[in-house]
Amino acid sequence: MILEIKDLYVSIGSKEIISGLSLKVRSGEFHVLMGPNGSGKTVLAKIVMGHPGFRVTSGDILLDGKSILGLSTDRRARLGIFMQFQDPVEVEGVGFVSFLRSAVESQKESTIDMSELMKELRQYSSSLKITKGVVGRSLNKGFSGGEKKKAELLQMAVLKPKIAILDEPDSGLDIDAIKVVAKNINEIAARTGAGLLVITHYNRILNYMKPRFVHVMADGRIIKEGTKELVEELEKHGYERLIQDAID
Repeated sequence: MILEIKDLYVSIGSKEIISGLSLKVRSGEFHVLMGPNGSGKTVLAKIVMGHPGFRVTSGDILLDGKSILGLSTDRRARLGIFMQFQDPVEVEGVGFVSFLRSAVESQKESTIDMSELMKELRQYSSSLKITKGVVGRSLNKGFSGGEKKKAELLQMAVLKPKIAILDEPDSGLDIDAIKVVAKNINEIAARTGAGLLVITHYNRILNYMKPRFVHVMADGRIIKEGTKELVEELEKHGYERLIQDAID
């Protein structure tokens, strides 16, 4: 599967947030998107998933060559796109297991074997070191920041998307949790063959991962592309030099 963002322009009200951005992610590829606060990274992720709060003024988003701009968020998810949010909302009264069961059945358009689902949940919960009892609660209710991140990856493991967008999977995590999360992202992607677009500010999670493509975003557009050496350059010099070079 190929997700292609093609010369995209996005606005909210009269303010332009994405300005002619193009990016292509294929199944099996590992991309990283970095950039300063306010550069539009999270907006881009939300637009790919069909967030109604933003307006695409020009350009397109294609999945295997077909536009998905007219599709609802749930339809995009059924086609195989997954997004892990920075701060997932708490949903009182909706059990985590029930939610996940509904999501899988919606994707497959058929009922699933609950014993197989629970087996998967136990397996992945153990790998992610999720505290016992967390998956028995309401969706994200009372979860710590780290538990929310791990619960989203648990969803990814079970849903097996073709393209996964992970928005700051390392934010709010301690050193040990970052290692666990990175290890599981690597393993889930390898097992499912998913294309990954990981949005992050820092090199710390990338110390345990091997992205093939690195993109730097500023002012709503890609200003620099490269490999992991680009991440190391950013760690040394920050974004200012790249932004100035792009202006010049």
